[in-house]
Amino acid sequence: MAYPEQCELCPINKNSKLVKLGEGSGPTDFVVALAGNPNVGKSTVFNNLTGLRQHTGNWPGKTVTRAEGAFSYDGSNYKVMDLPGTYSLMTTSTDEEVARDFILFGKPDVTVVVLDATRLERNLNLVLQVLEITDKAVVCVNLIDEAKRKGITIDDRSLARELGVPVVLAAAREGRGMPELLQSVRDVATGALICKPRRSWTADKKVKKAVDELVEQIEEAYPGLANVRWVALRLLEGDQRIIDAIRSGELTTLAEHGEQSKQVISSEKE
Repeated sequence: MAYPEQCELCPINKNSKLVKLGEGSGPTDFVVALAGNPNVGKSTVFNNLTGLRQHTGNWPGKTVTRAEGAFSYDGSNYKVMDLPGTYSLMTTSTDEEVARDFILFGKPDVTVVVLDATRLERNLNLVLQVLEITDKAVVCVNLIDEAKRKGITIDDRSLARELGVPVVLAAAREGRGMPELLQSVRDVATGALICKPRRSWTADKKVKKAVDELVEQIEEAYPGLANVRWVALRLLEGDQRIIDAIRSGELTTLAEHGEQSKQVISSEKE
């Protein structure tokens, strides 16, 4: 994949209309979550989009630090949340629970999963888990420059076909791939591009039937709960954290924290 030169004469940059808003103060049209394993360059992507080094605060009800910023692109304002680094959405660490709960219940308009191109196989585990939760995702394969030095080639088109979501190759430290990432985020956020993530469990009729039955029961017990299908899948897989949350009623609290998080970062969205 060839990268466009980062110059004003390049068509993709000339038409991108990116304005880095730093902390941002105006109305928010879309909320973007940045997810990924630790040390994949999420913060560098965040800095490229917002113009900030970091602007931090605490998540509602947590001591975990959150980083947020904003940018304007093609006439819309975006709030960006740099979520804590996580290897999995099925975890008990506080940092990783924050990332999971925001993607699950905060309902970001787009979730960008940042990967390390030199450790793609390991990083894809998180991507597949995110795609079980949301249809609105973009995969950013970062550190493509380091991968090239190691003789690693990434076929982004094939990967996009397999995952069912846009895949962008990037070297965020050099600004490479950022225009393409912005376009993909815009297209997914506005609905101009409809993602069709690949989910292996849907091919199994017995599993699908069991999930559908559980979904009905969960929706009856927790009206309005987001991502009920993911919760049902976790129950079928024996996820003790979710089982305990159901039994104790904590699932309602998790959902409230997720919604509260989104309200805090996009209080002016309406």
